[in-house]
Amino acid sequence: MSRKLKIAIVDDEPDMRESISQWLVLSGFETETFASAEDALKVISSDWPGIVVSDIRMPGMDGIAFLKRLMGLDSSLPVIMITGHGDVPIAVEAMRIGAMDFMEKPFNPDKMTALAKKATASRRMTLDNRALRRDLSEGQQVMSKLIGSSPVMDRLREDILDLGQADGHVLIDGETGTGKTLVAHALHAVGPRASKKFIPVSCAAYNDEALTARLFGPLEEGLPAVEEARGGTLCLEDIEALSEGLQARLLAFISEQGTPAETRIIAISNARGEGRKAEDSLRPDLFYRLSALKITLPPLRARGEDILALFTRMAEQFSEEYGCEPPQVSAQEAAQLLQAPWPGNIRQLINVAERAVLQNRRGSGSIASLLMADGEDTQQATTTEGKPLKEYVESFEKMLIDNTMRRHKGSIASVMEELCLPRRTLNEKMAKYGLQRSDYL
Repeated sequence: MSRKLKIAIVDDEPDMRESISQWLVLSGFETETFASAEDALKVISSDWPGIVVSDIRMPGMDGIAFLKRLMGLDSSLPVIMITGHGDVPIAVEAMRIGAMDFMEKPFNPDKMTALAKKATASRRMTLDNRALRRDLSEGQQVMSKLIGSSPVMDRLREDILDLGQADGHVLIDGETGTGKTLVAHALHAVGPRASKKFIPVSCAAYNDEALTARLFGPLEEGLPAVEEARGGTLCLEDIEALSEGLQARLLAFISEQGTPAETRIIAISNARGEGRKAEDSLRPDLFYRLSALKITLPPLRARGEDILALFTRMAEQFSEEYGCEPPQVSAQEAAQLLQAPWPGNIRQLINVAERAVLQNRRGSGSIASLLMADGEDTQQATTTEGKPLKEYVESFEKMLIDNTMRRHKGSIASVMEELCLPRRTLNEKMAKYGLQRSDYL
């Protein structure tokens, strides 16, 4: 339900303020009165949840100066000016500056009500559109963190956009370090609950008594999670850590909500890849309620050249943080990155990228040594399916052009010189790998 909008009434005459306020309250509006423009400006901001009704002639800051300040704060804010007899030329000037309309004293109550309805309807639409743009922007920001152009990542983004709009509860599983929490945030950010709260709770971080209190209360301070997330999303990480008693309590909470659920639950399971599954740890009725919709995240080793894109992005970020140049990846090192089994998935890759940057800053070490330090024999390691040499070469070539374009900020001439490529060949390869100069400017 949309919140009720306010009407700010600004007039230095107490009787006029109260008269306008009483009439508007009787007409179903919520009002807030101010004796001066200066007092009103202490409260009214660019996202003022309502409209403004102001007298034109006031001591100190008059109505015209006040209107100019309001338009500077928010040019979309509806302002209705109240004028005295003979002030019509000033009111016309107010309309030119940005006032929505004006009324002469003594005001016509019915006209005032009609104007207030029109102004608040306009303001509600403006604020709703702004909130929608913010939600979409936040959703796009979260989605942009899901780096990769492999088929499995394309499917994952499609699943997130589809399931984000649904009402059902979601179960996310996948190996450790594949980004399940980020996907949960994305599901919330692209859906209709984006403007509501997203409350994460790690079920493995509490003992049974503390977790019961955190989820359902009572708490000494604050609201329990089920209340805090009401209308939004409750994200339960390590769902398999719930005791039988808490599973029953959660099932009862889900059943009480009905359909569609007021609060959406996103359950994250970290059991996959450890010889068991979420359904092995949860009672069947709870599992089937939570897994009405399901997303299984792909392991890093199944994402092909995404590995190089992720490594490059992480290395660049750490290089900025440590104030040094990112490491230059050789063809052999690129093949080793692509062949590594990555049991720790993205989390492990981030660690390797950071250590590679630190090594490069010292001027020693190699990516192969870092992979071996993680217990991976890079000479023997292969992906689950294996890949022909041509694919490794193409992945390395794409990464090399991408890195060089980033470093030279899209300067084709500089890239041609560094890579010793003629213009036509560079254009053909960029087209082949889907690289566009505009992305680097």
